[in-house]
Amino acid sequence: MRTAWPGATFESMQAVRRLVSGDPGIIGDAWIGFTATVLIAIAAWGAPRLIGSAAIAGPLWLLALLPLLMGVPLVLRRRAPLLMWLVIWAGIALLSLFADNSLRGLAYTFVLFTAAYSLGAHATLRRAAAGLAFTAPIAVVIAHRGGLALAFSSGDGSKAVALSFLQLAAFWLAGVFVHARRQAVSLAARNAALQHQAEQAAAAERARIARELHDIIAHHLSVVVLHAAGARASGGADPATLEEIEHSGRQALTETRRLFGVLRDPDQETGRDPQPGIGDLPALAESLRAAGLEVSLSIDGDHTTLPPAVNVSAYRIVREALTNVLKHAGPARAEVTVGCADSAVTIEVTDDGPGNPAPPELTGGQGLAGMRERVALFGGDLRAGPRPGGGFTVCARLPIGEPP
Repeated sequence: MRTAWPGATFESMQAVRRLVSGDPGIIGDAWIGFTATVLIAIAAWGAPRLIGSAAIAGPLWLLALLPLLMGVPLVLRRRAPLLMWLVIWAGIALLSLFADNSLRGLAYTFVLFTAAYSLGAHATLRRAAAGLAFTAPIAVVIAHRGGLALAFSSGDGSKAVALSFLQLAAFWLAGVFVHARRQAVSLAARNAALQHQAEQAAAAERARIARELHDIIAHHLSVVVLHAAGARASGGADPATLEEIEHSGRQALTETRRLFGVLRDPDQETGRDPQPGIGDLPALAESLRAAGLEVSLSIDGDHTTLPPAVNVSAYRIVREALTNVLKHAGPARAEVTVGCADSAVTIEVTDDGPGNPAPPELTGGQGLAGMRERVALFGGDLRAGPRPGGGFTVCARLPIGEPP
């Protein structure tokens, strides 16, 4: 069984690597934590008037512990903002419990303003709100004693405390706004990347469809050319007409090959293997069973008379749907039903797997984009989505005949 230790060790090594290589976030947090620790230490042990802070009174252990509780946690302002906030307010609670201290001046202002902003900017909204709710009892005690007066707060009493907390709330809200803005930018970038991937997948599938159509068209044009040439050689038809048919067929075949040369990838081999069809689905199902996926296949109707393009596309759709089941569904059983009628070919692929219910393009795959391109080629329709009882369903309909 995999444990968390290798991942934790890897993350720790990554953090050390970022620190050694000069990651501005980690270095900046380290400087902020160091500055806060020095300011609190000066207020506790040095000359607090130098930094405009009230002197800290209390037992020696409290004076020694306070810089660690109120300064060092700011190093975690990005990685653990809620923990940072709770530890800092634990130090403030100790100040209120063991000594009658007044939290005023540069040291406390720097620590609390930075902590409030960091909580809003780097924690989720729920965690940030929970952090504020946790500090409410401590705030009530401090307000009762009148011992909090941050920057822009003069005097003592409830007014100074209220103004101080309004300032903390303002910094917290500023952090929340920055967090929301950052999330919006990240989501927009992710959506743009997914859209770009979908467009690339669609373009690749169009090129693949065009190559398949080339093979089909080239085959039929070759037959036309051969029959026309044979009929003209035997003298069984008007030579001029047959010569025109032969000339048109050869020209169309030449242009089709030129189109294929444009669409073909430079690194792709130009194989002459026959295109697969519905008749090859049993072999596909057997290969997937060997890979560990239980597949049930049912083919209704005569598929031997289907147009080649429909036959190939039906096979590709089934293969892509089963590949997605194998990749995303986990332990599952797949059922494939193909119906061949005079007007259309219907395809349904369902599975009962407990895997990711999201469409494959949302999880990195682009299978559905390719299926939509194939269905759109024939003017058909495609439906894909999670099943109510679990699993995933792909339903496609490929009309036979002229596209709309």
